[in-house]
Amino acid sequence: MAAGALLLLGTFWGVDDDFPFGPFRMYSTAPGADEPAPDTRVEGVDTTGAVVSLTERSTGIRRAEIEGQLAAYEADPSRLRQVADAYATRNPSAPRLVEVRIVIRYEGVRDSRPTRTHTDETVASWRP
Repeated sequence: MAAGALLLLGTFWGVDDDFPFGPFRMYSTAPGADEPAPDTRVEGVDTTGAVVSLTERSTGIRRAEIEGQLAAYEADPSRLRQVADAYATRNPSAPRLVEVRIVIRYEGVRDSRPTRTHTDETVASWRP
């Protein structure tokens, strides 16, 4: 009974920090039928000029951790040094990164259907 009451209260007045008794907004909201769908990624450029996808596997840092602190990375892009350091630790024989950036790809949507178009926006970039 108490759990049900907490769920009901959390549904209407809760925030993410109240999970599981509050909504987990990442799954409870969606963009409009004609709004682009954002997809955040972290990438680096190494000394050879190759673009490297900086994933959880290659850095140990989950994308959700980056997305959750996106405003902080935008305000202080030097924080991306941590991503470069994590990549270097996990990939000691890989060429050194000369740039790390957070890019949001906005996938085109029309009438809730993908349009197969996109635009990319670099929201934070750091170079050693």
